[in-house]
Amino acid sequence: MWVVPEKDIAGLMTPEAAFDAVEAVFAAMARGDAYNFPVVREAIGHEDALYGFKGGFDASGLTLGLKAGGYWPNNQKHDLINHQSTIFLFDPDTGRVSAAVGGNLLTALRTAAASAVSSKYLAPKEARVLGMVGAGHQSAFQMRAAIRFGNFEKVIGWNPHPEMLSRLADTAAELGLPFEAVELDRLGAEADVIISITSSFAPILMSDHVKGPTHIAAMGTDTKGKQELDPALVARARLFTDEVAQSLSIGEFQHAAAQKTISAEEVTALGKVIIGDHEGRGDAEITIFDGTGVGLQDLAVAAAVVDLARQQGKAIEIGI
Repeated sequence: MWVVPEKDIAGLMTPEAAFDAVEAVFAAMARGDAYNFPVVREAIGHEDALYGFKGGFDASGLTLGLKAGGYWPNNQKHDLINHQSTIFLFDPDTGRVSAAVGGNLLTALRTAAASAVSSKYLAPKEARVLGMVGAGHQSAFQMRAAIRFGNFEKVIGWNPHPEMLSRLADTAAELGLPFEAVELDRLGAEADVIISITSSFAPILMSDHVKGPTHIAAMGTDTKGKQELDPALVARARLFTDEVAQSLSIGEFQHAAAQKTISAEEVTALGKVIIGDHEGRGDAEITIFDGTGVGLQDLAVAAAVVDLARQQGKAIEIGI
């Protein structure tokens, strides 16, 4: 069994490797070569935490496993980030555990990669202004991935706690781009691509905020009741996701589905666009990608980092 500790992930995994792994697994899902197992996600009644399991099997890459962990909103008092997880890989031929991998940074990298993949296939042509809704820990990863794989010239942002916007400003400066804090109506009118990355349970971005050709990646924490977007905005848009059933049950589209303003048939797996089975943006004014965070994404980036760690002599081998 190989172990790759959390402390070593940053020196091993690159945004490019995460992007390639996530794009490939979306395509494998669309071809029917890979599938996710039912998600277990529960409020445990302690520290307001959400805990669960996400797993799956990719026959094309022979990747089998699960991620265990969740969201602890009070972790700041422990000097820890809110998202905590570990990924376990298993040998699909024998069922023996083959690797344990720190999942915190990988979760941030694969989540950012998923939104960047969605922008590659769904963003308006000549997208130049990136809008950020949310300034928590994962917002910096989201911005870095969007800028790395896009051609943005400016970043604008909003956060319910304005004092946190310095994270967005500092990240934009690190990337050599100007940043401006704006209100939501201006953000929706000016941004070509909007990334929402919050843990909200009430709509933040409203339908009347968003004007003109826009792609929105809704990447916030997914669970029953989560909500970042106005259901009326969802009803206006062409809809994409990583996993349709998950999006409609615990993802951003659950509210519009409950109101019956959208149906499952109107939500397309992004992998269908990647493999050429769907036109993608087409003539739609607004596209939305709901990144619910499927287990196969975690397994793909974990398998990639185990390979890199073994190549570089940084994986720890233990007997079980």
